[in-house]
Amino acid sequence: MNRLAKFYASSIGKKFIAAITGLILFGFVAGHVAGHLKVFTGVDTITDNGVEYAVPHIDQYGQFLKDAGTPVLPAMVGLWIARMVLLGSVILHITVVIQLSLKSAEARPVDYVKSKKRSATWAARYMMFSGSVVLAFIIFHILHLTTGTIRIGDFEHGAVYQNLQNTFRHWYVALGYVIVMGMLAFHLFHGVWSLFQTLGLDSPDRNKAIRLFAMVASIGISIGFALVPLAFLFGLLPEVADYPHHLLGGH
Repeated sequence: MNRLAKFYASSIGKKFIAAITGLILFGFVAGHVAGHLKVFTGVDTITDNGVEYAVPHIDQYGQFLKDAGTPVLPAMVGLWIARMVLLGSVILHITVVIQLSLKSAEARPVDYVKSKKRSATWAARYMMFSGSVVLAFIIFHILHLTTGTIRIGDFEHGAVYQNLQNTFRHWYVALGYVIVMGMLAFHLFHGVWSLFQTLGLDSPDRNKAIRLFAMVASIGISIGFALVPLAFLFGLLPEVADYPHHLLGGH
């Protein structure tokens, strides 16, 4: 335990924790955008009591997440385990990043000379800003489209497609989501690049490839997220009629 405490107290330990939690969160974001893009993959036609219903793939994906781990685990338990891991990662990530930032500010000399360090400082400042915006967005997003606490348009638990459609019909909501996705792209690019550096995976012969990966991944993920509100806003996705939600569990 003493070794763990010393490791956490050190700058190297904090940077390592920031990198590992960042990797976990990057994996989540990549998986999350893949799930969101299921709004474009269509519907399955399911017959119930002789009546055909169109069940969106993204609704089925939402049910899949709720059933993850079954039958070994009860429904929702696997999802809550994943949520707890993500919550712990977010808290740890934010904590160590703030601590590293404060330690860096304390160590900075008063007569700071204009150099490469100045640009690195600006990058760090933007990271703190973009990170704060993304954190605020995550909280809003959960209250908006997960719990339905903040309602913009009709909301029904489990009706993922319709909830997205109802909310992104409002231009200001769609625009807000797109703007934040731009912030996310900036944050991911610097975060992924820093992750490779912290884990010692960077080197002169592969830094160009790492930067390219960070750029493509960050821009690709952000565009993937932004496409969803834009598609609903401009009416590029079809209306889907309501259906009995017990069909999700039986399919």
